[in-house]
Amino acid sequence: MSHGRRISQSFTGSWKEVPPPNFVSASDRDAEEWVTTWRASLARDSDSRLVAVDASTSVEDACDLLLSEGISCLAVKSSVDNTPTYSGLFDFSDVNAFLTLAATRHTLLPEDLRDNPRVDEIVTAAKAGRVPVSLVSNLSEKNPFETLPYGATVLSLLTIFARGSHRVLVQAADPTEGFIGIISDRCLLSWFSSFAKDAPSLQQYLSNPLHFLGLPSLYLYSTVVSARSSSTVLDAMRRMSEEGVSSVAVLEDESGNLLSAVSVTDIGKIVVPSESKFILSTPLHVFVSQIKDPDGSTDGVDKYPVYSVTPSSTMNYTIEKLLATNAHRLFVTKESAGSSTNTLSNFGNLSGIVSIVDILSLFARLAKIPVDPTRMQRHRRASSSSSQSSKSERDNLRSRSNSRASVKRSPSLVSSPMLLASSPPGTVGVIENSRNSISGLDAISGLSLHRKESLRSRKDGI
Repeated sequence: MSHGRRISQSFTGSWKEVPPPNFVSASDRDAEEWVTTWRASLARDSDSRLVAVDASTSVEDACDLLLSEGISCLAVKSSVDNTPTYSGLFDFSDVNAFLTLAATRHTLLPEDLRDNPRVDEIVTAAKAGRVPVSLVSNLSEKNPFETLPYGATVLSLLTIFARGSHRVLVQAADPTEGFIGIISDRCLLSWFSSFAKDAPSLQQYLSNPLHFLGLPSLYLYSTVVSARSSSTVLDAMRRMSEEGVSSVAVLEDESGNLLSAVSVTDIGKIVVPSESKFILSTPLHVFVSQIKDPDGSTDGVDKYPVYSVTPSSTMNYTIEKLLATNAHRLFVTKESAGSSTNTLSNFGNLSGIVSIVDILSLFARLAKIPVDPTRMQRHRRASSSSSQSSKSERDNLRSRSNSRASVKRSPSLVSSPMLLASSPPGTVGVIENSRNSISGLDAISGLSLHRKESLRSRKDGI
């Protein structure tokens, strides 16, 4: 993409928003002019590199590769007749889902495993001492394997991303040679941001405030996945895994105001390398300070990003903030009368969200592409709800039978050397009793140990 240049990733709270003008509509003539350019712009003109990992690689080594390479996603490949074949993707959402399974595995019974063959495979592999990344690829159900041909255009990307997908692999000119790159929805948003700078009419359209643009989740508080600041890291991990989202809003306990956000990337970059046995029971307000620490005030200016906008924020400002904070979504807060700065305490309660997918869907509508940005999230939530419902029904039956033996966890789930560490006696619900939420942390310790060994091997030239 010729407009693939990213804006700076640094962000300070000193940014000021320009008061939005009256609504500027997109004329049919302007929209057709924009779409003509999008139709002629090739998707492959992106600088996103594709990093692949063999399907048999352990999940620990795959996670290590994400961290050491500073990337957000890996392509999982295998070889058939000496020809590389790509079968899926692996990212921090999958890491979060895997660690959540590790930390809550003692709530599983044999019937849970029968209902979920994939989890059963992971448990079996863990008992053998090694979980291949192929089993964890798209465990979060956020990474369907999407591909586009070599000649695909920006409109092709919009069609896929408007359905809620987040990444697309682009094939080589000769399909037998595999793929030449990977494009994320964030990369496409950056492209549109650069394109708008050279298209004054689109720049004017994007100067509209959010509440003029009909975004689906702007005022839907029910769409916001949140946790209190006193909740634990494991609470947040489980919420993200069950709700099929990549971040949760962290709310102040007393006021309910937005304090910050925790994402699956934070889990991958802080929880995985941690050597602490208590990381999962850490309160979110403490964890947030750990996220903040690497971006501290080295020059006297607090660079910690504020993950929120208001309904009167312009679309231009919102796009820039998404790119600058490296976030996938921003939380929309109610207007605060008399507020002249972007301080957290002035934002008030949450009212909704705006995500990269929402904004790309707006561009898709301009191109008359059918959109359903919440389709994948509905699928993930329905899948999670179905699983939770089945488990609840079984729990009720066990409760009626009043058999203490029937509620004990299966002994077969306690013997894995890595994923399935033994639990303290009496821990039935990890989330409900956060003081015992460390019971599955041996999985993270295993990740840390393997990561150290891998890094040591690299240094020694092994």
